[in-house]
Amino acid sequence: MARLAENQYGKTRVRMLKVTRSGSRHEVREWNVGLYVKGDFEACFTTGDNAGLMATDTMKNTVYSVARESAATTMEGYAQDLARLLTERNPQVAHVRVTVEEKAWERIDGDDSAFRQRGPEVATTELSFAPDASGSRAGTGAMTIASGVKGLVILKTSKSAFTGFKRDAWTTLPETEDRLFGTEATIVWTYGRWLDDYATPRARLMHTLLKSFAGHNSRSVQQTLFAMAEDALAAESAVAEISLTMPNRHNLLVDLSRFGQENANEIFVPTDEPHGDISARVVR
Repeated sequence: MARLAENQYGKTRVRMLKVTRSGSRHEVREWNVGLYVKGDFEACFTTGDNAGLMATDTMKNTVYSVARESAATTMEGYAQDLARLLTERNPQVAHVRVTVEEKAWERIDGDDSAFRQRGPEVATTELSFAPDASGSRAGTGAMTIASGVKGLVILKTSKSAFTGFKRDAWTTLPETEDRLFGTEATIVWTYGRWLDDYATPRARLMHTLLKSFAGHNSRSVQQTLFAMAEDALAAESAVAEISLTMPNRHNLLVDLSRFGQENANEIFVPTDEPHGDISARVVR
């Protein structure tokens, strides 16, 4: 006999642009929100009884309505407001997960109301919240927040080598003390405690990660990945762990010898297929 072991549903890719006006000075935040719930929804799956089912269209409207009322200036703060209000109004929800991606906008020449979009990376956060088992819907309970960035394209043209690796009958890659090091990184850090301010740690972590990447004398992607994680944990005490995924974005040296030309590490073909895919989770 079949039985429902687990269930989840929600609304995804709810796009929103919020403009906050303080006199003539404006702030722009563009968020892509996902909202997912688990709870007492077995009847709607097994018998078609939708009495306790919150429509996903209602979820979409809740995303917008909470954004209008929330004073939060960070994705993390907004996600907390959204999760708490949703569980307060829906006692059948035992667990809520909120994901937010943020596209960055920066001011044009310091203008108070004109912006350009920065990228291609997007900032991310994911909140997981289970209300207090005592039945309190006031926002108490188990909550975790993991923030980060994805699509972070970075490149260095020095301080990068790859030598001493295992060789066998299928190895054709030459060793090098001077290679381009490019990646499109996904980075996620998990906070070990709740914060009043998430913007400052994010700025500090991003500064540290980029500085570490640029300055590290790399013997491999693996070594640089760990060095970046180690520096990030040292820079931000509120972070309990950090995960990095750093696939290679290869730059292949073009052979110009057939044209009678030298190519001293100047002309490359960028490619990311196929590519190495390196990841690690680093904890305190």
